[in-house]
Amino acid sequence: MLAHSRPLQAQDLPRIVVSKDPTCGSCTGWVDHLRQAGFSADVVETSEINRVKVRLGVPEDLASCHTAEIGGYVIEGHVPADAIKRLLAEKPAGKGLAVAGMPMDSPGMEMEGMAPDSYEVVLFGPSGRTTFARYEGARTV
Repeated sequence: MLAHSRPLQAQDLPRIVVSKDPTCGSCTGWVDHLRQAGFSADVVETSEINRVKVRLGVPEDLASCHTAEIGGYVIEGHVPADAIKRLLAEKPAGKGLAVAGMPMDSPGMEMEGMAPDSYEVVLFGPSGRTTFARYEGARTV
């Protein structure tokens, strides 16, 4: 139990594979956010991103602009790196995490002078959905 109570360090983090449209700038910003948080990220550019989402079981109403795979989980949209680290440490039952849409000031969506949106990180899977975390911009609330 103690092994899961400490925060994950960079050397503990599995590689994340991010699928994104080649023209998506906010997706690139999100990958930069992950790398700054210690993740090693591989990027797969595809114009068939919706097929990736369907293959991985991302619910349509939780879809965003990019989809990633890490440690047996799916990460959809602008999920903050600390939420992904918590997911990997706690290993809850579920398919993955999602941030629907593109909330202002979420990782990769930073725009100077714009007020941050409040948003939920949703844990989704076959048994339903639950709020995993809440944020206002990059700040946990």
